[in-house]
Amino acid sequence: MINEALIVNENFLKNKIGESFDTKYRSLKIPAFNNAEAFIVYISGMIDARVIDETILEPLMKYSKLPQGKLQVKGAEPISILTEQGVFTTALKETRQWEEICDAVMEGDTILFIDQCPSALILTTRKYEGRTVNEPSIESEIRGPRDGFIENIQTNAALIRRRIKDYSLRFDNMKIGERTKTVVSVTYIESLVDEALLKEVKSRLEKINVDGIIASEYIQELIEDSPFSLFPKMTNTERPDKACAALLDGRVLILVDNTPFVIIVPTVFWQFLISSGDYYEKFYLATFLRWVRIIAMFLSISASSLYVLLTSFHQEMLPTALALKIAEGRQGVPFPAVLEAAVMEIILEIMKEAGLRLPKPIGQTISIVGTLVIGQTAVAAGLVSSFLLIVIAVAAISSYAIPSYTMSNALRLVRFPILILTAFFGLLGYLAGIITLLMHLMSLRSFGTPYLSPVIPFDKNGNKDVFIRTPWWKMLNRPKFVRSKDRARQTSNLKPKPPSEK
Repeated sequence: MINEALIVNENFLKNKIGESFDTKYRSLKIPAFNNAEAFIVYISGMIDARVIDETILEPLMKYSKLPQGKLQVKGAEPISILTEQGVFTTALKETRQWEEICDAVMEGDTILFIDQCPSALILTTRKYEGRTVNEPSIESEIRGPRDGFIENIQTNAALIRRRIKDYSLRFDNMKIGERTKTVVSVTYIESLVDEALLKEVKSRLEKINVDGIIASEYIQELIEDSPFSLFPKMTNTERPDKACAALLDGRVLILVDNTPFVIIVPTVFWQFLISSGDYYEKFYLATFLRWVRIIAMFLSISASSLYVLLTSFHQEMLPTALALKIAEGRQGVPFPAVLEAAVMEIILEIMKEAGLRLPKPIGQTISIVGTLVIGQTAVAAGLVSSFLLIVIAVAAISSYAIPSYTMSNALRLVRFPILILTAFFGLLGYLAGIITLLMHLMSLRSFGTPYLSPVIPFDKNGNKDVFIRTPWWKMLNRPKFVRSKDRARQTSNLKPKPPSEK
């Protein structure tokens, strides 16, 4: 509880939140209250100075801005008078709790204390510096909206509300992190979301007890199922259109302040192969592109393993002309095929990492030129075969075709154990690796939802948007695995028809 003595309150704040260069304590006198002493406290880098000058200081210090020029009401506290008379145009809240006051200061609000008043006023003056809404950098699409989430959670909420004007859209906020007190918002459509799913999401978030949350990835790692699995069980997106589509399915979003990536739960494996652009193209083109991604996923995992399998164990499976050509290319190579492939895979990963860490103007150039130079030099020196370079390049390009960066990273790691199994046991090792991978995927859950849904277990309606993207007029129901309260997405008989002749 705050004290009525102004000096006591000021000293408490200076001990609690300090006297840093950006923390301002400004004393003043209020003429309307017989020149009562007061002070305001705020953090200069997080407030709008114009709002403080025009909507707080000016009304307090000038009679002309106060009702009837005076506010000397007997038997009433100044704070209550200011609140009831509507002196301030900015949002305000009266409080007596120190924790609430200190949190408000750290979030960019201004606090007004008046001598001999047992309460204080929290005045909303927040103004954070940050980038404006612009095009997503990771999930770029040829067609579709060009706006993306930013680091401001209020702006992100507005981007969602702009698209979904449903009265039952909810944003349930909580603060996580003992020191950062990061605002986390659980977002859902109340009339669609499954109550058990919503309860589970909130329960996991409430159990988090850490010093700080810097980004949404912290939240994801603290609440996901099967944390030792390579595969992501939640989706991160910076596209508002993708987030809103998830809400309309009955899913839950987790918005985290200071990060432009929104978490979507629950998530199934096939969603990582689906791009937002699929819904802005003709359905047959979107279906073709999905199969291209599925083939790319297979090549990303298996290309180098198949090279080792066919060159070291089962040459008879290759056409004679191709087998002779590969043998000719490997002539003089001093290393076995598995070591040759593993070394080139590792070099490729090093070049990828170097390209990410270097400054953008030269990063891509260095990674491309470096790969070409090293590859050509290795072939010329007889250390690797030219056919292997083609295989490694196909695997690398295939991994880039996966729309999700997190899933692409998981597939990059999976290829190594499959390569090792193939090197030791040939075809049996390769098949064992693929079967083990499938069994692992079938064992995973995302907030109770089977990871391979709606394929395993099979759901007819859900499969209308997995291997094929059916036309919108045939997607009548929401996926069953989401467990939405309202399964119906739209009415039937929406297929376009030519006008009937009269």
